Amino acid sequence: MRHNKSINHLSRKSGHRKALLANMAVSLIEHKRITTTLAKAKALKMYVEPLVTKSKEDTTHSRRMVFSYLKNKEAVKELFGTISPKIASRPGGYTRILKVGFRHGDAAEMALIEFVDFNEAALASSPKKETRKTSTRRSRSKKAAAETAAPAVEEPKTEAPAEEAAPAAETPAVETPAEEKKAE
Repeated sequence: MRHNKSINHLSRKSGHRKALLANMAVSLIEHKRITTTLAKAKALKMYVEPLVTKSKEDTTHSRRMVFSYLKNKEAVKELFGTISPKIASRPGGYTRILKVGFRHGDAAEMALIEFVDFNEAALASSPKKETRKTSTRRSRSKKAAAETAAPAVEEPKTEAPAEEAAPAAETPAVETPAEEKKAE
């Protein structure tokens, strides 16, 4: 039974667990999102959220307290310089855990942990992969049957777009003599 056992020990001794969580916290602060197992993500959330709360008050004491946990100067600078101004108005809940499925090797449940206010920046910076939809012979034959069953109706073209294009072509001709007058 797990009466009053709030800490997940992650099958590690305390020194190993502290080093693991510190390294994961540094990676989360630097990259704004990481993928790990669900158990580690939940433990990391409990580890990082108090540090982010301490970073809201930018004092020497709070910087030293956070550094005693993280042991990384660049991560402390990033936390106090970039992350804390964005989350200053948020009362808590700085991180989000999203389940992403199971790992192929051992079927461990995987999760993505990220800072809530940095989701837009992370999505904009990540390259989007182009996915190709593979078609089967059956789906190709269904598409061909649908195209032959309902022929496309062509609408008559109007000459309004051509008239709109003509004034645009005249505009550069008017601007060129004005530029020649300025040159003289």
